[in-house]
Amino acid sequence: MSDFIRICAVEDIPKASAVRADVDGTEIAVVHTEDGEFHAVYDECSHAAVALSEGEIDGCTIECWLHGSRFDLRTGEPTGLPATEPVPVYPVDVRDGDIYVSLTPTNGVTAP
Repeated sequence: MSDFIRICAVEDIPKASAVRADVDGTEIAVVHTEDGEFHAVYDECSHAAVALSEGEIDGCTIECWLHGSRFDLRTGEPTGLPATEPVPVYPVDVRDGDIYVSLTPTNGVTAP
């Protein structure tokens, strides 16, 4: 697991919220959903250059606050317009109370 980078402690991200993390120059939104799961996506809407980490979390989606596009946190796929392109999704590992993220996308989408 040497490609996983520590982001923060689990308690640093309340449920139904996201934080922005710079991982080797790549901006990542690390999300803690209401059901207690953690997800990581590229922190920029594929429709407009807006930070997704500033948007609302609803279930397993994150909303871009500017135009309302939503992205599935598991697949990166947009679930509503105006976005039509997916965002990269990154693997998350939670261990010993800390959150780790790898920069190898699980959905095959690369960051711009």
